[in-house]
Amino acid sequence: MNVLIIGGGGVVGQKLAAALAARGTLRGQEIAKITLADIVDPAPVDGPMQIETTRCNITDPDSIAACLTAETDVVYLLAAVVSAHAEEEFDDGMNINLFGALNVFQRCRELGTKPVVVFTSSIAVYGGEVPDPITDHTFLNPQTSYGAQKAMGELLLTDFSRKGFLDGRGFRLPTISVRPGKPNRAASSFMSSILREPLNGQEAVCPVDEDFPHYYLSPRKCVENLIRGAEIAEEDLGQNRAMMMPGRMWTIRQLIDAMTAVAGPEPAKLIRWEGQPEIQAIVKGWRFDLRPEKSVKLGLQADESFEDNIRYYLEDDKPAG
Repeated sequence: MNVLIIGGGGVVGQKLAAALAARGTLRGQEIAKITLADIVDPAPVDGPMQIETTRCNITDPDSIAACLTAETDVVYLLAAVVSAHAEEEFDDGMNINLFGALNVFQRCRELGTKPVVVFTSSIAVYGGEVPDPITDHTFLNPQTSYGAQKAMGELLLTDFSRKGFLDGRGFRLPTISVRPGKPNRAASSFMSSILREPLNGQEAVCPVDEDFPHYYLSPRKCVENLIRGAEIAEEDLGQNRAMMMPGRMWTIRQLIDAMTAVAGPEPAKLIRWEGQPEIQAIVKGWRFDLRPEKSVKLGLQADESFEDNIRYYLEDDKPAG
């Protein structure tokens, strides 16, 4: 079993590689090789199997062909330009999120080996004038360029699967929190930074009101679900290969209360409330009442509480000292 992680230098890609290396098997087979590919050299991951790192630019078909070969059994397509970046730099979003995904799918078609492709989409595909609750059968109506690009990627994934070019499964990720590292250009980046920075003794800015609701999942559960998602039998996926990944709805106040319950009252004192209209305009276009029935039936899981999300960050990612 050979696994390729495109976007292997990112937070989720690194955690996925480490989890697969520790697990040693995927889809009932021993993993012989893991390749982490990204636009810059990914950090290496230790494991008992062969683990390689390489550069891959998904806007360049030749670059994809160099790392996605006939020996590749499972492809994780995690690489993307995130929400605020895609909104500000339209061409970047189109070239990477849409045409980059198409390039990967086309490479799978050229190979003729029908690899499993796990594609990370986003709950940003929902929005606009559709009624609540949002279910797996709600029509897509994204209100951002990022959401539109991911929605188009989902349609391509389903059609390439229908044609037998690949065995695709797409998962609309909740906002992943608490993410380690530094803030990125995602509009949702503050949903980690208002927790991560205070837990590390640093000030953070919250650009929305405390009653703002959103849909969350921890990095640990996200990785578990991506592994489970690759192992779902093709015949169980149905005619639409994209679905919501399970998450849970909490307000900003509930996130902060969970942090206080786990880490005490001091971190919350480091949060500064400062409205940012440009961020509010993006995140308030996202829909909130999400019902991930299909993925739950297929064995994917949400976190039990946001206190778990805080604990996972402290256990897995908080810098020493």
